[in-house]
Order: sequence, then structure tokens, then C-alpha cells
Amino acid sequence: MKMRIRWMRVELMFAMVTLIFASVAGASAQVQTNTTTAQESATQQVQVENAEIVSVNGNDLILKMSDGSIRHIANVPDSARATVDGQEIGIKDAKPGMKLQKTITTTTTPTVVTKVQTVQGKVFQVQPPSSVILTLENGENQQFTIPKGQKFTVDGQETDAFGLKKGMIISATKIVEEPVTVVEQQSKVTGQMPAPPPAPQADQPLLIAAEKPPAPAEEAKNEPPAAEKELPQTASPLPLLLLLGSSLSLLGTAGLRISRRTR
Repeated sequence: MKMRIRWMRVELMFAMVTLIFASVAGASAQVQTNTTTAQESATQQVQVENAEIVSVNGNDLILKMSDGSIRHIANVPDSARATVDGQEIGIKDAKPGMKLQKTITTTTTPTVVTKVQTVQGKVFQVQPPSSVILTLENGENQQFTIPKGQKFTVDGQETDAFGLKKGMIISATKIVEEPVTVVEQQSKVTGQMPAPPPAPQADQPLLIAAEKPPAPAEEAKNEPPAAEKELPQTASPLPLLLLLGSSLSLLGTAGLRISRRTR
């Protein structure tokens, strides 16, 4: 995208000017114009804007700028182009999440346009010191305004407007220098598509299996035998001894009775 802007400031500088053209209708065919252009050193200014597409609605864009501000760009032309990931796309290919970068390059070139206009004719009538009428090569009479203090050279002699006479052949030269600042602006839009979500790796399991519980045989092997298990000690052995003594006493008494009956 290119845009050319011109700011003009006209300054008339006369060198060897013998006449200022006035009321020159039809005289342009008799006026010879030579135009030259001289350019000075150009200066450049680069501006970069970064944004991310928030939404796309037809040809309307909602952008989030790098400073966090939201910008609405309406009616983006179909001819607008951006280079995204090396490919040229239009507004129809824009997608939310796409990152854009706009680079604006402004080139300013100071230029001086010099126009040299010359005319030759025969003095038909002179009204010193302000104007003179010349008969041009095509036979037409044209009136010209004489600058204040202008001098003329006629047959090698310098004279002013009062020295002009009817029938004199004179030539007029007008030099106009016009400073023109030419500003050329170029903009380029680049970007990249939003990154896709990462895909799972081929050798990475989606689920992690839990550890298997130990086998029943291994559990039984690790446990001590039932016979070797010790019962908890809950009381003293004294009651057991008393019970044993009482049982022996009863058996002794019963044995004596049986012995007596036998006798």
C-alpha cells in the first residue's frame, strides 16, 4: 500500500527575468518551458504495530493491540493482503488468535522543482513601468506585467521599461523554483497462525496402571503359622493351680471310699 502526499510552498525567485506573464491566454503555445527536479537526501521513519485478532465478522475486525487497547477496523477491503506464515491471505482467511504485525515506513524527500520559461516577441505597445504588449511568433498580441525595477538588455545596452520602443525584439525568461516535500508511505502486514494444541506423544500411555496387590500365597507365606501364634496373657496362673488341687483332693476321697467297701 503506497500513499503519496505533497506539501507545497511556492517561492518565486527571478534570475534574468525580463517579464512576468500576465493575461497569457493563448500564449502558452509561444512559451517554452524547461523543468528540472533536484532531490535532496531522503529520511525514513519506521513504525511497528503488533496486534492479535479477537474476532472476525465478515469484513470487520476486532484487534487487541500490544498495549492492551481494543481497536475496531470496519470494512476491510477484500484487496487488502497480509503475509502469514509465508503465505499471502485476505480478510476471508483471517482467524481469531492470529497475530499480526504492521510495519509503516514513511520516506520524506525534499525536492526542488525548477521551471525555466522563455518567450520572445516584438514590442507592440509599452506602458512603462508596469506592462508591455508583445507580438508573438504566431502573430497574436499578449500583455505581460513588468516587475518593479526590471532591467532589459537591448542590442547590448541595458535599459528599463522606459527604454522600450515599439518594434524592438526582446526575449523574456522567468525562473521559478518550487520547493516540494514528497512524502511516500508504505505499509506491510505480516503475521502467524495460532499454534495448534500439543498432540500426545506416541510412547506415552494415556492411563497409568496402579500397582497390583500381592498374591494370596505371598501373603500366607509372610504370615507366621497358626500354632506359633501366642495368645495374649490376660490373667495370673494362681486360679488354675487352686482348681487343680481341689480336683486331686476329690479324687483321693473317692478312692478311699471305694477301698473301704471292697474290704
